[in-house]
Amino acid sequence: MNTRQQLRAKLPAPLRSLAELAYNYWWSWTPERLSLFRVIAPDIWQQCQHNPVALLEGVSAERLWQLAENPHYLKRLQQLSAQLDSYLSHVSQEQTWAAQAAPHITPDHPVAYFCIEFGIHESLPLYCGGLGVLAGDFLKSASDLGLPVVGVGLFYQQGYFTQRLNRSGWQEAIYTSSDPDLMPIEPVCNEHGQRLKIRVLIRQRRVKAQVWQVQIGRSLLYLLDTNLPDNDPLDRRLTERLYAGNPDLQIAQSMLLGIGGVQLLQALGYEPSVYHLNEVHAAFATLELARFEMEQADSTFTEAQAAVKAQTLFTTHTPVPTGHVFSVDMMDSFMADYWPLLDLSREEFLALGTRRQDDVWEPFSMTILTMRMARSTNGVSQRHGEVSRKMWQVLYPDKDPVAVPISHITNGVHIRSWVAPLMEDLFDDYLGRNWSTQLSNPEMWSKVESISDEALRQRHQILTARLFAYTRDKVRQARSERGEAADDINAVARMLDPKILTLGFARRFSAYKRNTLIFRDLQRATRIFANAKRPIQIIFAGKAHPADEEGKRLIQRLMEWSRHPALRDRIAFIEDYDMYTTKLMVQGVDLWLNTPRRPLEASGTSGQKIAINGGLNFSVLDGWWGEGYKPQLNGWKIGQDAETTDQEVQNDIDAESFYAQLEREIVRLYYDQDRKGVPHSWVKRMKASIRTIAPYFNSDRMVSEYVTQLYLVK
Repeated sequence: MNTRQQLRAKLPAPLRSLAELAYNYWWSWTPERLSLFRVIAPDIWQQCQHNPVALLEGVSAERLWQLAENPHYLKRLQQLSAQLDSYLSHVSQEQTWAAQAAPHITPDHPVAYFCIEFGIHESLPLYCGGLGVLAGDFLKSASDLGLPVVGVGLFYQQGYFTQRLNRSGWQEAIYTSSDPDLMPIEPVCNEHGQRLKIRVLIRQRRVKAQVWQVQIGRSLLYLLDTNLPDNDPLDRRLTERLYAGNPDLQIAQSMLLGIGGVQLLQALGYEPSVYHLNEVHAAFATLELARFEMEQADSTFTEAQAAVKAQTLFTTHTPVPTGHVFSVDMMDSFMADYWPLLDLSREEFLALGTRRQDDVWEPFSMTILTMRMARSTNGVSQRHGEVSRKMWQVLYPDKDPVAVPISHITNGVHIRSWVAPLMEDLFDDYLGRNWSTQLSNPEMWSKVESISDEALRQRHQILTARLFAYTRDKVRQARSERGEAADDINAVARMLDPKILTLGFARRFSAYKRNTLIFRDLQRATRIFANAKRPIQIIFAGKAHPADEEGKRLIQRLMEWSRHPALRDRIAFIEDYDMYTTKLMVQGVDLWLNTPRRPLEASGTSGQKIAINGGLNFSVLDGWWGEGYKPQLNGWKIGQDAETTDQEVQNDIDAESFYAQLEREIVRLYYDQDRKGVPHSWVKRMKASIRTIAPYFNSDRMVSEYVTQLYLVK
């Protein structure tokens, strides 16, 4: 009996369909997502990070029987179960977009989608930030479009890390282990009912990995896990943490993901029509595919390389050439047993990952390896495609930068996951109840203009109030746990004013993201934030990598500024940023900030999430915002079009642009309100933000472009 069957057996008969819903993350983007599980036991729901399996295992039998006798709850459950059954059955009936557009991509011949992290939901902590959330949104839209996709990743017992700030504002990393038996995942078993295990040779050790399956609507995600008693203690920890920072661990995880991932798909009987590598961590998958091709077809490596190229795609998210490299010594240590399997010499093997193929000491680049083994490479925004072509022209010395074969498909977000239920309901009323099935239709989104200003403003204010309540709770809890003074804990009640323009900034804290740029001139910033007539306030969230000391100092400096007498009620920092916090922030703030150093933002998607909820963007023209920004319509740009190579000068220019636009235009527009408190000119831009951004910057459009522009083109 598997874990899903065990849960079904525990539930009262009328509630047993809850088990099917709990083990399929489809529930997380349905209209019932906020209430179906939470109503069972709100306290437990909060404590278990909105994990439906842990909730159902932890709630009392008495409470379950109360629901089993509640006709209203049973009716809702039956309706949702019927919707899931209908959703899943459409694939076989060929009623989906993908069945018509790509009929050769089938469940037996799916897209194999490799990624080092997947952000599906806060209850499955296998993500750090944008890359993982993008991968999760990809699987969700593939499911909605009926595109057969099998995700391949790793199961991290301790995830990324839990963030806590000490009394000095310094970030501390706390690691806690997850119990897979209490998560919406299931072990994969072989035909004999035994748990499937994959074996990968890593540094002369045969490492075993068990396999977990996650169901995301119609999509499947498989996760490799080395935490097995019969593994060496060091190998058991291989999948303990995401981005642990140790280079040896990084290359070992890459071998497990790439080589082990290919072996996993073969063990399950899949024959993928396309291998899609989302970032370079799975680059070694191309080598394992080549090894298998040589074995099956008795071919040379050159012939096998051509076969691998024909079925492999590579999406790069890295805007710098020095990322994802390993030293020659590391390659010798980890891969010396592998290149003989490809019938290559050491020098021939190392040349696959170097720009100068005669330089025996040049570090091995995973990006270069993947580009040489894939039929196509694409960036994740128009600007990123341009940057990537210039960056990698060295591999194509006979081509001009514009002719370098690197394309782009701009990232998008899974709207059904990120739109607030209040906004979803409003769209039902004004756009039509089937609006979510035509997300890329500009004419449909133009109906946003018919929404009354009062209705849109009122819904947004409710979402803002919800965000404020959550933020105060989190800040109060953090201060209490740090043992701060009672006055400081009580002062949280005064934090954030619903009548004040609210900015949001939630990113990884890193030097290139310039998280504290807006306080470059602290005196001027204080004057703007504490203005008597037109004040502003801001909510921050984000983690620094545990090994990034400079990123930690940025957080500490921000916490120091938040204690300034004029700013303490105007700045809030939410600790331990996760997908749930993201949802509340993008649904509740008025204005979203993004201040990366150009051109280091490959795409970014947070600003897309705020737009579908009626928020506005105030960002550097980099990544997706270079395409999404419409002057005088849906937001503002930070900085000038011309750039300087002097970073300090650029920081001054961008900070001045931020201050000037806030003072002269943004706060004026927001506070120009009628007697009912409705800022009609601001609401006009809210509608424009939804109307101009939602039709294009959604993951349905993104996935369909991958299909039509890359998967079907050879």
